[in-house]
Formats: sequence, structure tokens, C-alpha cells
Amino acid sequence: MKNRSDRPVFIDKGYSPQYITHRMKRDFKKDEKPAGAYTVKGHIWVEGPEGTYLGIGRVILLEMIREYGSITGAARAIDMSYRKAWELVESMNRQAARPLVTASTGGKGGGGAALTAEGEKAIKAFREIDDKFRSFREEMISLLRE
Repeated sequence: MKNRSDRPVFIDKGYSPQYITHRMKRDFKKDEKPAGAYTVKGHIWVEGPEGTYLGIGRVILLEMIREYGSITGAARAIDMSYRKAWELVESMNRQAARPLVTASTGGKGGGGAALTAEGEKAIKAFREIDDKFRSFREEMISLLRE
């Protein structure tokens, strides 16, 4: 049985518990690696004037807003509080040249949220950066194994 010190520690950057669990299962399969096998790990995010502008957790939130058409639905889907989701959306919108998400208030017909064209561009750009970063990590792993 492993003790608690063997578990990876995540600093809260607004990631949902499901995302963290997924990443832990994917990235930390220590028992499957032979002795002496090295790996290169890392996360990438885009810094803005207020700190984090885009990261994997924020991009997943944007994708869920696109899918569910509301901040509430998106937050529920990734097990995040509405307040935290709203704060992240507000932070991204403040830091962007143009808003990434537009929201309408509730009422008889209910409110909602929609990704703007700028939001779609942000998702696409981040996914491209993340893919290149993943390729970079794989390249560095191959250097370690030479």
C-alpha cells in the first residue's frame, strides 16, 4: 500500500476534480515504468495582465460552455462551483481584447451563455500551443533515453 507522500500534489489552478483525476491516471502511472525510465512533465498556460489568462482548466470550461449553452451547465459538467466558473469567465473576458463568452441574464425564458468567435479562436490557439508543448515534452523524453 502506498503512503500519501507517493501521491502527486496539484496546486489549485481552477481545475475540476474530474480533470485532475483524469490527469493523475494519465500522467502518473509510475508502477508501469521500468526502473531508470525518465519522463518530462509539465503544464502550459498563457499569462495575461491579471495572471492566468488561459490554461487547460479554463479551456475545458469554455468548451463546456459551448456544449451546454450556460455557465451553470458547464460548471456542473466539470464539478465546479458556479461562482468559480463565473469568476474564471470574467477573468478571461477582462484580459481578452474582446469577450470570449457572452452571457444573458435569466428570467422567464432562462438565461444562457455563448462562446464568441474570439472564444473559439482562444480554444483553437490554446489547443495548438498545448499540442506543440506535448510534442516538445516527447522530444525531450527521447533525448533522455539516448
